[in-house]
Amino acid sequence: MSDEAVLTDYKYVFQKDIFKGKVAFVTGGGTGIGFTIAEILMRHGCDTIIASRRLDVLKNAAEKLSKATGQRCLPIQMDVRKPEAITKAVEEALGHFRRIDILINNAAGNFLCPAENLSFNAFKTVMEIDAHGTFNVSKAVFDKYMKNSGGVIINITATLSVRGAALQTHAGTAKAAIEAMTKHLAVEWGPNGVRMMCVAPGPIADTEGMRRLGGNRITDDFLKSIPVQRLGRREDIGNAVLYIASSAGELLTGTTVIADGGAWLTSENNFWRIKNSPLYKQISKM
Repeated sequence: MSDEAVLTDYKYVFQKDIFKGKVAFVTGGGTGIGFTIAEILMRHGCDTIIASRRLDVLKNAAEKLSKATGQRCLPIQMDVRKPEAITKAVEEALGHFRRIDILINNAAGNFLCPAENLSFNAFKTVMEIDAHGTFNVSKAVFDKYMKNSGGVIINITATLSVRGAALQTHAGTAKAAIEAMTKHLAVEWGPNGVRMMCVAPGPIADTEGMRRLGGNRITDDFLKSIPVQRLGRREDIGNAVLYIASSAGELLTGTTVIADGGAWLTSENNFWRIKNSPLYKQISKM
C-alpha cells in the first residue's frame, strides 16, 4: 500500500483551472516526486494517469489523489522497460480520457555504489529503466497521440552528471542520456507541436530516493552551503513542472531546468573525502 500523503497547505501561484480539460500521464506516479507532480497538476484541473509496476500502490495513490483534488486519476500497471505493455497502457489511457496533453517521465531506479563494485547487470538495469524507459514511453505517447495533437513531455532527471558525482556512475549516465535525448526529440518533434523539457531536482526531502541515498546524513553545514539555505521539497518540483507545462512556458523546449536551490554550484564534490567516509566503507561491503 502507498504511504504517500497529499499536501495539506498548498499555496496556489497559478489559477486553479489552468489545466481544466487537460490530461497528464505520469510514470512512477504512485509514490514520491511523481505522486506530488500528479497531485499539483490535478489541483489545477488536470485529470491524470499514474503508471508503475505495483498496481496496489497505484490504486491507493489514485484514490487519495482523486479525493483530495476532485479530479479523475486512472491507475495503470506498466513496466517502462516493456514497449508492448507501454503501448497497451497508452491505448487504455486514450480509451478512457481520449487525450494525453502532458507526459511526465518520472520512473527511475537508483542506489549508491562505487563504479568498481557496479555489476554489468546493475548498470544495464538503471539504463533500461531511466533512459530506455523515457524513450519507450515518449515514443508510444507521441505515436498514439502527440504526433497529431501536440503536447508537452517533461523528463525528470538529476544534477548528477553536471560535475560527475561519486557513487552515481549508473544513474548520472542514464540522466545525461535522457537530457541529450530531450534535445534531439525537441528538434524532431517540435514541428508536431511537442515541447520537450527536463527538470533536474537536487536533494529533495521526504523521498525514498533521499532515504536510500544517505539523506539521514544531511548536516547543518550542507544545508548552509546551499544558496537558498534548504533542501528542496517535492512541491517545488511539482511547481516547476506546472510552470513548464503551462502556457507560460510555451517558449521552453530542449533544455533542462535545474531545480536545486543552487546546490550544484556549491556542494562539495570531494571524492577523496567520500572514499574515506563511513558511508563509503559501508556501501563497499554490500
